[in-house]
Amino acid sequence: MKPQGKQAIRVSGFLISVIAAVLFSTKAIFVKSAYKQTGVDAVTLLTLRMLFSLPFYLVAAWLVGRKEDKKTLTTKQYLWIITLGILGYYLSSVFDFIGLQYVSAGLERLILFLYPTFSVLLNTFLFKAKLTRTQLIALVLTYAGIGIAYLGELQQVELHNSQFYFGSLMIFFCAITYSVYLVGTGRMVNRVGVTRYTTYVMLSSTAGIFIHFLLKRNVQYISFTTPLMGYSIALAIIATVIPSFMMSSGMKKIGSNNVSIITSIGPVSTTLQAYYFLDEKILDVQIIGTIMVIIGVVLIGWQFSSTAEKPIA
Repeated sequence: MKPQGKQAIRVSGFLISVIAAVLFSTKAIFVKSAYKQTGVDAVTLLTLRMLFSLPFYLVAAWLVGRKEDKKTLTTKQYLWIITLGILGYYLSSVFDFIGLQYVSAGLERLILFLYPTFSVLLNTFLFKAKLTRTQLIALVLTYAGIGIAYLGELQQVELHNSQFYFGSLMIFFCAITYSVYLVGTGRMVNRVGVTRYTTYVMLSSTAGIFIHFLLKRNVQYISFTTPLMGYSIALAIIATVIPSFMMSSGMKKIGSNNVSIITSIGPVSTTLQAYYFLDEKILDVQIIGTIMVIIGVVLIGWQFSSTAEKPIA
């Protein structure tokens, strides 16, 4: 391929990944707005989100079956995909949606953005990957940034509001389960295929969410109001389906590590949207903490780019 062609692919991959990261960051805004205006609970909203996403993933699964690599997956691979789907988009989403009932959208995105550091720690302790000096500095920066931003958030929360700490813990669990999903994805996606993997993982998580809903809720008690349907459809299409496939496309063009660096704009995007659409205040300490987290995540991304993506002989 000519250099101009490669450059065009890199530019398009960058733009696609940026747009995907911004669209993903709208999730917290839609969720908080839905809670405020409709009074819907976390499990019901999450179920409606996946209900409206399901047709798109079913079509994608059918197209993948026709066009992508015809190599049959093994039973073990199917089990891994189901497990990672349950961890990455079922449990993570449940924790996230519950947590968003009690913390601000900006703080949610910042805590959730700890997942790259958890991925590094998992690779270090489970898979014996070497923890470099750069990664160690990145970890210190990231956790210090979260601590500073959290202290800033406490200035806006009533001290007796124990639900705030519960919500923070739920988002923290979300970051942990999502990091496990990412570590597993890094070991599965090249064997299965990016599009097929994304599709099957989303279908697995959707099944888990539907089962959860049927065990905990009753369809007849859902108030299918226009605002609730509007937020659910927006969550499904704008904050889930479109960015998930755009992110996969970006990975194909510029690599997963570069995409991980680009997603560093997520907390900034969410904070700005929360300021304009939810009237959430932006404090100086939150800005400082956010900058520290982003620097830490970018350092981790650069470290991965210089090691993990080297060609295999």
